[in-house]
Amino acid sequence: MRCAVGLILGAAAAVVELVFIVLAGLALLPVAAWPTGRRAILRPVLAGARGLGEWERARLRAWLGVRLPPTHEDMRALRYVACRWPLGLLGGVVILAVGIGLVYGTLWMYAWLLTDIRFPGSIVNSSLAGMFLLFLSAQGIFGVAGLEGQLARRVLVPRHQEDLERRIAELSASRAAVVDAVHEERRRIERDLHDGVQQRLVALGMLLGRARRSQDPDRADQLLRQAHEESRQALDELREVAWRIYPTTLDEAGLRAALETVAERASVPVRVEYGLTEEPEKAVATVAYFVVCEAVTNAVKHAKPNRIRVAVGVEDGLLYVCVEDDGCGGANASGSGLFGLARRVNALDGSLNVVSPPGGPTFVTAELPCE
Repeated sequence: MRCAVGLILGAAAAVVELVFIVLAGLALLPVAAWPTGRRAILRPVLAGARGLGEWERARLRAWLGVRLPPTHEDMRALRYVACRWPLGLLGGVVILAVGIGLVYGTLWMYAWLLTDIRFPGSIVNSSLAGMFLLFLSAQGIFGVAGLEGQLARRVLVPRHQEDLERRIAELSASRAAVVDAVHEERRRIERDLHDGVQQRLVALGMLLGRARRSQDPDRADQLLRQAHEESRQALDELREVAWRIYPTTLDEAGLRAALETVAERASVPVRVEYGLTEEPEKAVATVAYFVVCEAVTNAVKHAKPNRIRVAVGVEDGLLYVCVEDDGCGGANASGSGLFGLARRVNALDGSLNVVSPPGGPTFVTAELPCE
């Protein structure tokens, strides 16, 4: 039944793909010899092919059990759409044959209700023929489903050499991004120490110096009280800097406790929905923690939300993290904070997506490969 539904959806998609290919061909034909015009037309064509390819990928995964790696080239998606529509129509023909075979195969059950049966032998022959057609078309469903999977793997999945070249390029980019992220983190720590802890310590030294020079015991006592308060605040800010660098709770109590600590430290209500049954590996847990921490911090600082929801779970071998807030929206995905998060996530072959329309809500979603 799942394969049949998948082929029905594939047949409907084939009609859309056929229309799309015809319109794309008609649009590209007048500008085939004009490079600038061809590029201008190809952009929306490739975007449409990418959308159709993603829809097909979801259909194959949900109904035919075919799982494919992400497509990194839009031209592959366009070639797949151009090659798949005949196979999709074939799937529709097979489903139609199943219906015809079902109608004739069960003719003996209801034919006497529709007309007077003068030749029972013809009813028997029609029923047998219908059952045979039903058997063949049912086998055809599995055959077309197998062809769907083979075509998708052949066209959408890159060859081994291409995959190696892409991985080398990604590793080179991620290595450079990691170096940049380390430098950016060092600069952030230096700013935090200079603007916070260092200023507190300077003020503490000045207060202690004034207390030593003061001849008035009451004045000296007041200065010492101020110095004690400055030392307490300096210690709190130093702990905050250390927490932002790396939380010890993550090592001592795990990811769930670290996320609950982030929720407790936030100035707005944060609800944590934790769906993991096992602790993820350390690198994945660390990146997931920083995604939540940075997203919650940005939301509180810029979006002024009334509530924040954090969801963590595992699906299809991916650990997903979603941070949702009901603030004013308009988050800049290319900003320093979110861009740094994207580099952290990409270093683990993950993906970070930010949806933040003006007026909200904002969704920061990360997917990380995990065992």
